[in-house]
Amino acid sequence: QVQLVQSGDKSVQAGGSLRLACTTSGGTFSNYHMGWFRRAPGTDREFVAGINWRGDTTFYGDSVKGRFTISRDNAENTVYLQMNDLKLEHTSVYSCAADLVMAPNARYTGSYSRHPAMYDYWGQGTQVTVSA
Repeated sequence: QVQLVQSGDKSVQAGGSLRLACTTSGGTFSNYHMGWFRRAPGTDREFVAGINWRGDTTFYGDSVKGRFTISRDNAENTVYLQMNDLKLEHTSVYSCAADLVMAPNARYTGSYSRHPAMYDYWGQGTQVTVSA
């Protein structure tokens, strides 16, 4: 049974920074691509960032490119999302997700990483609230 445990809910003023963490247990962390998604009120789930199992390939959604950074520490079984210069529109529930890698040497692509249906396990979600 694979479980993903995320950071607690966070609040920050506009212009501030936060770092979310998601720790995986019950499986071999390096067997999973990892992703971050968000879902703001009244919106569909949106891809935020993805990272392959080795941590040498990353992809970002257009709305966060250059502002957010995804990283992973395989020794700690943890994936992070560093969020800088936060704005009101970044308020959302952020969820991490794990995708079991069936072919470790296969090419990791952005189109693959951004689809929620490709992920096998999900964290409980972290509410991020940005205030003026």
